[in-house]
Amino acid sequence: QVQLVESGGGLVQPGGSLRLSCAAPGFTFSSLWMCWVRQAPGKGLEWVSAIHTGGGSTDYADSVKGRFTISRDNAKATLYLQMNRLKSEDTAVYYCAVPKATVYASSWSGYDYWGQGTQVTVSS
Repeated sequence: QVQLVESGGGLVQPGGSLRLSCAAPGFTFSSLWMCWVRQAPGKGLEWVSAIHTGGGSTDYADSVKGRFTISRDNAKATLYLQMNRLKSEDTAVYYCAVPKATVYASSWSGYDYWGQGTQVTVSS
C-alpha cells in the first residue's frame, strides 16, 4: 500500500523559508513522477510543482516559479519542496501526490495517491 507522509510545515513570516519533505516508503518511488499540490482555506486544489522520475525535469506554477524548488532523493524515497520568499498567499495545506495521466492536475481525481498534508502558514 502506498503511503506518503509530509512534514516540515509551520508558521513563518513573509519573506521567510520552509523546506517540506514527503517520505514515500514501500513503493517504487523512483519510477514515478511526483507532484506538490496545495489547498488554501476555502479554495480548490492548486497544482504547485512536478518532478520527473530521475529529477532532471521539473516544472512550477507561475505563482511559485523562482521561489520554490522541487527535488527528490530516490535512494531515500523522499520528495522535497524548498520554499523561499514566502508570501501570505502561499498559506495552504501542502500535499505530495502521485499523478495519474498528467502532472498538472488541479483536482484530486487527477492523482492516484496523496498524503495527509502539512500546514504552511505565512503571517506576521
